[in-house]
Amino acid sequence: MAATQEEILKGLAEIVNETTGIPIEEVTLDKSFTYDLDIDESTMAEVVAAAVDRFDVEIPEESVKTLQTVGDLAGYILKNQT
Repeated sequence: MAATQEEILKGLAEIVNETTGIPIEEVTLDKSFTYDLDIDESTMAEVVAAAVDRFDVEIPEESVKTLQTVGDLAGYILKNQT
């Protein structure tokens, strides 16, 4: 069953928390991975890999570069989940 945007956001917040220690409540759709959450390229790769596993979605490397905010990633997962 496909996840809702709220479920995806909750899952992404948990992934970011586990990966970086950033509190779950600070991970919102409008937050930039780079500027607001201070997530670097290697940590972003970990977040994306965990999201791929959790939501059973493929995210090609060229698409990762376009995902600037939590909302971008959540929207991508929402549109591309199987």
